[in-house]
Amino acid sequence: MSNTISLFKNYVPILDEVYQQSSRTAILDGNPDLVQAGANANELIVPMLDMQGLGDYSRSSGYVDGDVTLTHQTIPVDYDRGRMFSVDNMDNAETAGIAFGRLSGEFIRTRVVPELDAYRLARYAGTDGIGKVAAGATLSTGAEVIAALRAGTNAMDEDEVPMEDRHLFITPTLLGLIQDSDSTKSREVLARFASIAQVPQTRFYTAITLKTGASGQTDGGYIKWPKHYQQAEATTPGALKVVANTATPSTGEIKASAVTPVVDPDYTPTADDYVIAVEAKDINFMIIHKAAVIQFPKHIAPKVITPELNQDADAWKFGYRIVGVNGVYENKLAGIYLHHK
Repeated sequence: MSNTISLFKNYVPILDEVYQQSSRTAILDGNPDLVQAGANANELIVPMLDMQGLGDYSRSSGYVDGDVTLTHQTIPVDYDRGRMFSVDNMDNAETAGIAFGRLSGEFIRTRVVPELDAYRLARYAGTDGIGKVAAGATLSTGAEVIAALRAGTNAMDEDEVPMEDRHLFITPTLLGLIQDSDSTKSREVLARFASIAQVPQTRFYTAITLKTGASGQTDGGYIKWPKHYQQAEATTPGALKVVANTATPSTGEIKASAVTPVVDPDYTPTADDYVIAVEAKDINFMIIHKAAVIQFPKHIAPKVITPELNQDADAWKFGYRIVGVNGVYENKLAGIYLHHK
């Protein structure tokens, strides 16, 4: 039985290959060979490089000694998702394995990759302190897109972000506007990037909500983060004054019962509070310097249940799971630039 189970687990590298070919953000992955599983399932051990800066050179004693240290830091997993597949029992385990390979490959392409791309880009976009456009804007012409990209690259240049290994993530519509302009300016601005990835708008939001896959959300996946309310000051632009449920709201007011859902689950709106509606925004483009992010995925297939042990059906059951670490280094926030609507 161990041999038949191994046949299924042999598909894990194939799933990783499907991921690499389909994901828009895979280019930002760190070296997977350097990642280790942590002491428990909710952490990964990733490499961290630290070095000292320059010191004075002495003509008598020469260089000041310095250290370069490569350590492995345990980081909590921020992305942990999975599904259990069922494959009908067939003539032999090899045939069942092929069926699983096809099923899971399509699952990776159509379900896993879009969600993972959306999650990563939203997580980076939502990081405090990154570079971003001062106010959201809709870009309608190639010239506007080029100008916005130039502003982004200029901001990173001024912050001394290395010019090498900057990657552009942009919607197909906006990239098309640039390409249609077919000008020297358009070619020059696109030449600034190590790679250009077209990200469908359905994967490109400043925030998303992951569905649990449980009751009421059995379809799984993700959605654009919907409108929520959060506490604000009376002087905050767009703030609404909360009034009692028995009152009739006038312009600029909202009933307490209508203040839902809220960003902070511990907050209960009461009369005379002020709140503001916030929701995810569509992203136009992001410029990401690879060294600014910490991104390590790990595909895990830990559980195979044979038809003999399956109490529910005459079928193989195969648990697919993906965990990962996705974040931005605190000292490299300038390595990300966000432009949203």
